[in-house]
Amino acid sequence: MLTKEEFYAKWSSLHSDAPISGAVAWWLNISYRFGLIATLLRISPNILTLFGLISAALTALTATSWLAVLFLVVSLFCDGIDGSVAIFQRRESAWGATLDSVVDRVSEAFWLYALYAIGIPAWLAITLWSIAAFQEYARAKLSSLNVSDIGVVTPTERPMRASFLFISLILFQLDLPGIEILAYAFLIAQIISFSLVVRFARSQLH
Repeated sequence: MLTKEEFYAKWSSLHSDAPISGAVAWWLNISYRFGLIATLLRISPNILTLFGLISAALTALTATSWLAVLFLVVSLFCDGIDGSVAIFQRRESAWGATLDSVVDRVSEAFWLYALYAIGIPAWLAITLWSIAAFQEYARAKLSSLNVSDIGVVTPTERPMRASFLFISLILFQLDLPGIEILAYAFLIAQIISFSLVVRFARSQLH
């Protein structure tokens, strides 16, 4: 079983020696505790990854009810905790990392279906998902080419994409206007984000 200091050091080394302070330290403290709980309950990180996928699917299926908000939060929590549980249990693997990445993309497809279910045009929902997928693919490709630097942090990283869906679901439940306008604004932000990632990739490969 890892001590908290060993857990922090391992997490940092797997994230380009990222410093552990502020919100990161707060989240890792929670992650460490849930790593212990998951270990005692014999819950593997891959089970958490799959549970996050199921929760994302339920978000789509219940998009027009308040349950969607709950399932979205559960999906995000599982996605945020599975890697930390893998570190805690010393079960980091290439397969686990690949599964997590694939599940993230599928989960976001469910998230965007939820947007369609609450009134966002299909073409807009598909475009939002596609740009996000292209951005993550570009980063994965850079990693496969041994570019270890995390690169630019864009305005529409995955937590922001989840926040956008969360706000949209709340607006829908409260019967407030502006969901489609918010989606168009987020589309512009995603295009800018993708451009930043492409620019970074070009700077690293030339």
